[in-house]
Amino acid sequence: MVVPGSKSVANRALVCALLADGESVISDVPTGDDTHVLLDVAEEMGRLFRVGDTTVAIRGSSEVRLPGIIDARLAGTSSRFLTALAALGDATCIVDGEEPLRMRPMSDLHDALSLLGAEVSCLGELGHLPVSVSRGQFQGGTVSIRGDVSSQFISALMLVSPVLAEGLCISINGDLVSRSYVEMTARVMQEFGALVEVTNTSIIVQSGGYNARDFSIEPDYSSAAFALMAPVLRQGSVTVPNLELSKLQGDAEVIDIAKEMGLNVVIEGTDITVSRSSNTVLRPIDRDMSNCSDLVPAVAVACLGINGVSRIRGVGFIRHKESDRLGDLAHEMTKTGASIEVLEDGLVINGGHVLSSATFETHHDHRLAMALSLLGLVTDEIVINNHSVVTKSWPQYFSAMSSILGQTVIGK
Repeated sequence: MVVPGSKSVANRALVCALLADGESVISDVPTGDDTHVLLDVAEEMGRLFRVGDTTVAIRGSSEVRLPGIIDARLAGTSSRFLTALAALGDATCIVDGEEPLRMRPMSDLHDALSLLGAEVSCLGELGHLPVSVSRGQFQGGTVSIRGDVSSQFISALMLVSPVLAEGLCISINGDLVSRSYVEMTARVMQEFGALVEVTNTSIIVQSGGYNARDFSIEPDYSSAAFALMAPVLRQGSVTVPNLELSKLQGDAEVIDIAKEMGLNVVIEGTDITVSRSSNTVLRPIDRDMSNCSDLVPAVAVACLGINGVSRIRGVGFIRHKESDRLGDLAHEMTKTGASIEVLEDGLVINGGHVLSSATFETHHDHRLAMALSLLGLVTDEIVINNHSVVTKSWPQYFSAMSSILGQTVIGK
């Protein structure tokens, strides 16, 4: 089955292209809402030109003038990247979103931009959207930021740094969660000519701007994970074409997780196949997933199909994603009769039991909707309410997965 391009890679590439002097052509752009927020802003700026259904040309410039008001809808990553972009403009820009996005924390990014000289004013609750942003005295320099809250704050600062007169040195306080996403940001920036160095305690970005280039978005491991975990719950085989081409994403760890669970993994050319046969012995896992936290919903649901106790650790910070991805996910899973313990930094999942039918709520979270749909493989019927949240990253999820999910009911 074919998965969309990575929205994480796409969002970073689009920001780099917007700030690069010249025209970049970005291909295999995913169609989800998160990416469309950035595309809509680029179009309103007069910088975006459609080439095809999934290909766009971006005419970039280090001079930034965003629309006066940006509606980021539910796009957390995009809202944070756009807040940092707004700090490059002399005119004031207001970044806002729907109520669930307004509830998500933004203070670490707002504080960092303010310390660097940008003018940042919250128009509602402090540390949340809506926020008013303009350049002020923002020229770069040195700033310290916590590493245990959200890597998106750090990535947002990194992405705008090459066009700052002084570049930027970001000092990381404490452990850096989701390091792979920061490293992804650095690698995409480097593809566009930026000079970036990531160490254990800091990120250094030199001033010098970006170079326009043609860039293809690689297939999305975060989306592929839902298909690749399916054989844990029901015997069979899943092939994702061209997934081996993906080299930038920390969520490629799903392949190692599949192997740890006992699944058979075969790479043929650029295609990856994961399968389970009648004599496959599944094994519970005990894994720190702090470097691939977007995989947690898919992996946690899959663990229900494995006899024994599985543990997912190191991901307490995902309580502040689109949903509480520990508490909300566990609450929904227990509707089937599953036994799950929610820890401060993870989950303990007792798998291998017979599960019952259930009606699930998605808590405004696309990854919960996708993960919970997999339970249709082991129960008579499930219902996914508010299933349209999948448009955030993969609008075609339910149709693309229909051959795997079968009779899953999506809303009543």
